[in-house]
Amino acid sequence: MLSSPSLRQWQYLVSLAENRHFGRAAEACFVTQSTLSAGIQELETQLGAALVDRTKRKVVLTPLGEDLAGRARELLGQAEDMVLAARAASVPLSGPLRLGVIPTISPFLLPRVLPTLRKRFPDLRLFLREDLTARLIEQLQAGKLDLLLIALPYEGGALDTMTLFDDDFLFACREDHQLARRNSVKLDDLSEAPLLLLEDGHCLRDHALAACRLTPSPRRDGFAATSLHTLVQMVDSGLGVTLLPRLALDAGILRGTDVTTRPLGDGQKNSGAARTIGLAWRRGTQRAKEFTLFGEALVAAMKQPSPLQASSDSTKKKA
Repeated sequence: MLSSPSLRQWQYLVSLAENRHFGRAAEACFVTQSTLSAGIQELETQLGAALVDRTKRKVVLTPLGEDLAGRARELLGQAEDMVLAARAASVPLSGPLRLGVIPTISPFLLPRVLPTLRKRFPDLRLFLREDLTARLIEQLQAGKLDLLLIALPYEGGALDTMTLFDDDFLFACREDHQLARRNSVKLDDLSEAPLLLLEDGHCLRDHALAACRLTPSPRRDGFAATSLHTLVQMVDSGLGVTLLPRLALDAGILRGTDVTTRPLGDGQKNSGAARTIGLAWRRGTQRAKEFTLFGEALVAAMKQPSPLQASSDSTKKKA
C-alpha cells in the first residue's frame, strides 16, 4: 500500500507556493523554517519526485510542484469543508465563516442585517473581506474565503449561486438639475446625460450600463469614482448625474447633500433597471445547505425596516 502524505505536508507545499519563501511559508503555517523544510523534503521522498528547485535567491516550484500545489489547495479546502459540515449538522452556522463582500454592498447591507444574524446564530464567527468581485472570486477558488455576497450575474467559473433580491437603480442628480423637475426619468434621457460611473473593475458600473441598455462612451468616461460615496459627492458638486442602487439610498447615502433621485421609467411603470444581489460558493462544497440557510436569513433580515426607515417612521409618529 502506498504511503500517503499527510494534510500537514500538503499545507506546507501550498504555503510555499503562495509565499515563495521558506521563512514566510513557515510563519504562515506557525512552524519553524526547519520543520517546514523537512516536511517538504519528506513529501518529495514519499512521492519520489522533486517539487521545489532550491536556489540561494528564490524558491521556484517545479511544474509538478505547481500542479500538486493547486490540487492540494483544493484537497485542503474539501477537508475543511467536511469538518465544518459535520459541525453544522448539529449546530447550523456555528464556528468561522469567511465572507467576501463587494464595496457597493458591504457598507449598506451589512449594518442592516448583522444584528439580526447575530441574534439568530450566536455561535457564528463571521470574518469579512471587502474587495472587488474578481479578486474575491480568486480568493474563494483558492480556499481563502468560504462564501461571497456579490452582484449577479458574474462569470466566475465553477460556482453555485443563490439569488437573494433585486436592487433597483434610481437616477440621481442635484436638486437644481433640469431632470429633477420630472416625476421619473426615461432611459432615453440618459443617452446624452453627463453620466458619472464607478471606475473599471467595479461590477456596479457594468450592471448599471447593462440594466439601462447603455454603452461606455467618452462622454461617460471622463470622470470615474472609486466608491459610491465619492460618486455622490461628484454629483453634489455639479459634475454630472449618476445611477444609484436602492440599497445605498435606503442606508442614507444622500444625507447632507443636495442630491435627489427619480425612478427610471415612463411614469407609468418602472424600467426594470436593477442589479441582482446574491451569494456564491464553490461548486461541490459540503456546506451548500448551510450557505442556503445563511441566504434565507439574509432575506428575512432585509424584510425588516432599515435604520433610516425606522428613524423616519418614528419621527412621523411623534409629529
